[in-house]
Amino acid sequence: MGILIIGVVLLFILSSLPGIWTKHILNKYSQADKSIPGTGKQFAEHLINKLNLQVTLEETETGDHYDPIDKVVRISSQNYHTNSLTAITTVAHEIGHALQDKENYEPLKQRTLLIERSQWMQKFSGIALMVTPVLIPLFHTPLIGLVTFSVGFMAMGVPVIIHLSTLPVETDASFKRALPLLEEGDYLLPKQLKQARQILRACAMTYVAASLSSLFNLWKWLKAIKSR
Repeated sequence: MGILIIGVVLLFILSSLPGIWTKHILNKYSQADKSIPGTGKQFAEHLINKLNLQVTLEETETGDHYDPIDKVVRISSQNYHTNSLTAITTVAHEIGHALQDKENYEPLKQRTLLIERSQWMQKFSGIALMVTPVLIPLFHTPLIGLVTFSVGFMAMGVPVIIHLSTLPVETDASFKRALPLLEEGDYLLPKQLKQARQILRACAMTYVAASLSSLFNLWKWLKAIKSR
């Protein structure tokens, strides 16, 4: 019991602190910077044209991301209209995803396919979990237990797989694409490049925390199943 409590506390720390730290870093560098000549929107347009990317650019209220299905780079309103280090670094990261897509980066293709499939799997598991309690008294067979386990594993296991598949995609977009873009284009001062690396590193830690949290949730569910 004591080990479980310690594990829960450690998980809380590992899953909470990266998010708090990332928010602090992003806010720290979110102010307009006179040494940066353009807004996030202008920088994104510049990179899209320079790299000949067949994508569109949109302002969004749902968070910065690249949509590989619709081929859209979506930038949050604050980053879209601001010439801040956070905005420029974030844009470089999302353009990194667009570059992955252009180059048919296999981990991105696999993650996109997995997310598409997970949507109907999650819907199916939700329906099955609601129906299972009705089926158990009607059909007294071990098969129902197997179905319940399979459905539960889909509900708990798929997020784990998605989070784990996200890590290499995000780190590649940040450190093998975004940083080289910023360095080779001389868009930032040497000091700003170090700060951009810090921003990307802080964001990467949130994906690590999400993976750890989903793994822990799966472990708790498997342990609960085993104890029955």
